[in-house]
Amino acid sequence: MNTLGYAILSTLASDSCSGYELVNHLEVMWPAKHSQVYPLLKIMENKKLVTSKSVEQVGKPDKKIYSITEKGKKELEEWLITTSSNPVVRDEFLIKMYSIWLVDQKQAKDLVQKRVEYLAQKLENELEKVVVFEMNAEQKQWNIKSKTFRRYILSKREIKLYEDEIGWCKWIMSFINKTNNKHFVLGIAGVKLINQLLLGII
Repeated sequence: MNTLGYAILSTLASDSCSGYELVNHLEVMWPAKHSQVYPLLKIMENKKLVTSKSVEQVGKPDKKIYSITEKGKKELEEWLITTSSNPVVRDEFLIKMYSIWLVDQKQAKDLVQKRVEYLAQKLENELEKVVVFEMNAEQKQWNIKSKTFRRYILSKREIKLYEDEIGWCKWIMSFINKTNNKHFVLGIAGVKLINQLLLGII
């Protein structure tokens, strides 16, 4: 079974839910599309890892509620103690940063500024979630077994990542500000010249 399958089992181990709700829950740890989740749920149901029941809705089609089975719990518990795979990060912004010398100073600033704005919005969203988590925690005993605690620790990680990348972007911006537009243009022209020499054009 792939990692998405274990993410599904991990979510259902906390609460039974519909496929639509499941996709929303997965967003915090292993984002996936409905087109990925529903076919996998069918496979997992055939393997007796999850079970489902139809729930009647007024004025709407019946919906399926999925739950983890004992076999699914055992599968999840066995997977939990295995060594995690090395994380893979694919972010087109990193490719753009690697090639940032190809644009002028204004374009470089715009690229980084847009990223900072995106990260700032994501950071604000996570901070709001954490405030809600912590307010609820004050009203009852909270520990690592609590359902909300699991989402809380992932939100805290997201906050740290967003804060660190915003700092990294500001560090890049400081270098862009120190580099005048003439240097950007000379850099692009120099690479074009090297390419022409290699191709035998000049």
